[in-house]
Amino acid sequence: MKLKLLSVALLGALLAATGACNTVDGLGDDIKSVGRAGKRAID
Repeated sequence: MKLKLLSVALLGALLAATGACNTVDGLGDDIKSVGRAGKRAID
């Protein structure tokens, strides 16, 4: 169950990140955001 939840959270964060980033700097922020979302889902 946790793996499924983590997968859905990471996929949603990845989709949001790819739609939101317009610059290389923005891409870095989006990657950090995906990492934080994954960490929250695991905890």
